Amino acid sequence: MSESYIQNLFAERIGGRQYGKSTAIYKFEKIKRAKRAAMAGHPGAEIIDLGVGEPDEMAFPEVVEKLCVEARKPENRGYADNGDAALKQAAARYLERVCGVAGINPDTEVIHSIGSKAALSILPAALINPGDYVLMTIPGYPVFGTHAKYYGGLVHNLPLTGKNRFLPDLDAVPAGVLEKAKVLVLNYPNNPTGASATPEFFARTVDFAKQNNLVVIHDAAYAALVFEGRPLSFLATPGAKDVGLEFHSASKSFNMTGWRCGFVAGNDLLVKAYGDVKDNSDSGQFLAIQHAAAHGFDHPEITQKIAAKYSRRMDGLVRVLAKAGFNARKPKGSFFLYVQAPQAAVKEDGTSIKFQSAEEVSQWLITEKLISTVPWDDAGAYLRFSVTFVAKNQSDETRILAEIARRFSDVRFEF
Repeated sequence: MSESYIQNLFAERIGGRQYGKSTAIYKFEKIKRAKRAAMAGHPGAEIIDLGVGEPDEMAFPEVVEKLCVEARKPENRGYADNGDAALKQAAARYLERVCGVAGINPDTEVIHSIGSKAALSILPAALINPGDYVLMTIPGYPVFGTHAKYYGGLVHNLPLTGKNRFLPDLDAVPAGVLEKAKVLVLNYPNNPTGASATPEFFARTVDFAKQNNLVVIHDAAYAALVFEGRPLSFLATPGAKDVGLEFHSASKSFNMTGWRCGFVAGNDLLVKAYGDVKDNSDSGQFLAIQHAAAHGFDHPEITQKIAAKYSRRMDGLVRVLAKAGFNARKPKGSFFLYVQAPQAAVKEDGTSIKFQSAEEVSQWLITEKLISTVPWDDAGAYLRFSVTFVAKNQSDETRILAEIARRFSDVRFEF
């Protein structure tokens, strides 16, 4: 088909006249293609997917039942806009009961979101002018930065390294960048590293924000998936509500990934701004879904059961990977295990396969071992393993972990 005038009309933010002509393949598309090729090359074989980044089970029956009940109510059928009181009040109760954050006003300091991704894409419109900087962590979830660039903003990446316990070095931001910075985006427990923040780091973050006139956005999508103790909320830090917002999501905490519901809480003026932009972005999540999410937030024991399952699986996966030579250590939360990628794999016959990047390791694992992972080469070469692999029950979990160990038994990894 010959090129039409439409090719010349695309906005520069998505490539302009070159839109659609790039031959670059997105990392996750490469993984999908490699999985399809592995399945085609090994018909009937079991692909063990340790790369998936979403829960492997459905929402709990009581949450599904709540949705059904609420969906039958005529008063819930219309546009939700910025929501009713149910989820806002449940969010305030949740923050106090589960995270120790007292004094959240559900009327002025909470609004629902259609998942954290939607919130991350909406807020830049309220904050970013051309030339403004956003401080982002790398590796990390890029959505806020992507939309900041749409508005002419700039992104300064802060590497997450093992040397700094996968926390950003705030003192490393260049003075010239800091002068133009408006927003710092954080995510703990972290995707992909699985690292957790500390109260001391959050206290430092509040001071840093106040000293440099920054808004802090904390994406707490994995906050409740902790293996011991209470979830650590940024809003529990003295002064945090003066400088920022926190996002909570039902996706990971309650196995409600496809339901797309969560909430934004914190500074009342920032919440208002988010709501004003949201008014022009969507018409709100279906109230029945909001009410089902509210039920979840009022029943944190659901999340505790989910986290216990991930903790058990994490123990098993750490043992398997450690036996294979990986420096695998159980994180304090999330469902991600982040390990240094090997530089070579040595087979029993002495044959050595050299790797130049984590992506090469990931491709080799799916091709040779039928094990899917996610590579990260942004700040060192690492592999992300997820414990959300599909298993029918606890016995099947044990079988899958044993199968991973068996597939690694004929190879020695070098680091």
